[in-house]
Amino acid sequence: MAERPEIRLVHSSDLHVDDGRIAAQHGGDGTGGLRAVLAKARALEADVVLLAGDTFDNHMVDGATIERAGRLLADAGLPVVILPGNHDPATTDSVFVRGAFRDIANLAILGMTHERIVAFPQRGLEIWGNAHRSYHDMAPLADPPPRSLRWQIALGHGHYEPPETWATPLRPSWLISDAAIAATAADYVALGHWDRPSQVGDGTIPAFYSGSPDYAGTVNLIRLIGAGVTVTRETLA
Repeated sequence: MAERPEIRLVHSSDLHVDDGRIAAQHGGDGTGGLRAVLAKARALEADVVLLAGDTFDNHMVDGATIERAGRLLADAGLPVVILPGNHDPATTDSVFVRGAFRDIANLAILGMTHERIVAFPQRGLEIWGNAHRSYHDMAPLADPPPRSLRWQIALGHGHYEPPETWATPLRPSWLISDAAIAATAADYVALGHWDRPSQVGDGTIPAFYSGSPDYAGTVNLIRLIGAGVTVTRETLA
């Protein structure tokens, strides 16, 4: 069978898997949003799923919820790349450690299984990001690595602050600027931390928040083909 001439990525964030508020929206199952995103990614024949932070609401999520989430990820049927966010940073007591997520073969966790970069050489694709490693402030898109493959995707979890308020930012922490987005020189910047889907930056580089699946009801579908990138929002079941 001929190789498909495009790469498809599904981008989501802020799933906030928990055993409380989010669980109540899914009949008591806090993994409902994760289940919906992975199902949509399979339906869209995605090559990789990008989860740009706050996959889990906190590190106190109970063991049964962590186990269900781990099974969903292991059974996803495609690679999944997770960027730890400010709610689920890459700490020694994280849900990722408690659930032995390192052992899930198709799962890459930036800051844990991979330091900063996950490469898919057979697709000419590399994905990089700076994991939140604590609850303190950090620069989500700092120190972009040089490109080594045809396609490069950057992941970042934080607040976009436009130029007009950068000197006196409206938000105190985890700030992302137009300059930081441009400095990535990436083909697409997958952002998390906002519940609503939005395109940000000066338009030089496609930079999008996917929004929370429970709020937006969508995921972002990114198609990498030829010399171009297309981004659409796709409705969850």
